Amino acid sequence: MPTGLEEEWRFTPMGHLAPLLSGRLDGPVSVALPDAVPGLSNQRVTKPSPLVGVAPPPSDRAAAQAWAAANHADVITLSGQASGELLAITVEATGTPGAHHLVVRLEDRVRAGIVLNVIGRGNLSQTVEVAVGPGAALDLVTVQELAAGSVHHGAHRATVQADGRLRHTLVSVGAGLSRTTVQAELAGQGGQLELFGLNLTGAGQHHEAQLFIDHAASQCRSRATYKGALLEAGARSVWVGDVLIRAGAHGTDTYEENRNLVLAKGTQADAVPNLEIETGQIEGAGHAATTGRFDQQQLFYLMSRGIDPTTARSMVVRAFFAELIGRIGLAPLQSRLIEIADTKLLAHTGLEGGPS
Repeated sequence: MPTGLEEEWRFTPMGHLAPLLSGRLDGPVSVALPDAVPGLSNQRVTKPSPLVGVAPPPSDRAAAQAWAAANHADVITLSGQASGELLAITVEATGTPGAHHLVVRLEDRVRAGIVLNVIGRGNLSQTVEVAVGPGAALDLVTVQELAAGSVHHGAHRATVQADGRLRHTLVSVGAGLSRTTVQAELAGQGGQLELFGLNLTGAGQHHEAQLFIDHAASQCRSRATYKGALLEAGARSVWVGDVLIRAGAHGTDTYEENRNLVLAKGTQADAVPNLEIETGQIEGAGHAATTGRFDQQQLFYLMSRGIDPTTARSMVVRAFFAELIGRIGLAPLQSRLIEIADTKLLAHTGLEGGPS
């Protein structure tokens, strides 16, 4: 049981997360999966099962608790007949603390896009396993929009085989506390990994993302770009990015960054990038983290042209996220992400510039 003094837990409000660490997670969870079509199969399997455990095992107490609590797993397998359409999965918390286990498996050279919607009200602990086969490519976007006061923990773990590509995006706008760990292993030569994150954090909200990128094979490339906006006093965001380049991972090219935009006094953003490099035979490795206040000159420029302060602030924040949303791709999803950001901003009309 963590105490909050451990490195991986020191930013997390342990009292709020306690129900997902020690309590029973047997509450009902509503799940809507895409219809089975050629190249796509849905199965609900009883654990243990050979279809479960396709990614690295749980690495902390919350992840292990979620794994043990979910007696079943929803397994989605995409084969060579998959059409490449954007698929939607919805997981809904229904009040009582519950756990859900999702497995996504891509066979060789399959292309697919999945949007995982997390909604509802209550405490929810999720396990998401991803296996990207050789030459396959997956775009996985998680949109967390739980109701205020909800507690959410997500344990996302993935493995990418030779010449495979995973683009993983985490959007956090809801819940009172949301902590997501993203653990990805580049297990085959030539694998590629892109991690994106977007959080809009209001008063009383804590949004936390903990990344671990494991370069276990040679000639692999990874990029991690997370951006957050802290909207009101009492907002808290945490980003921790860990990258391990193993001794045999020659030719690695990796870079991670976290950018935070402060829109009110009394907010807090923590950013901790880490690199562990066991070989000097790499293409490049770097990291960056910045936290800055709202640019009053941009606001003045827009207001001088007749734009009201609330709209002007929304435009600046939209511009801050536009580059990231564009890189995520998936055109049908881009307008939705912009709409989510606009809705969140309009709910916080008292934004003010200034240091935290």
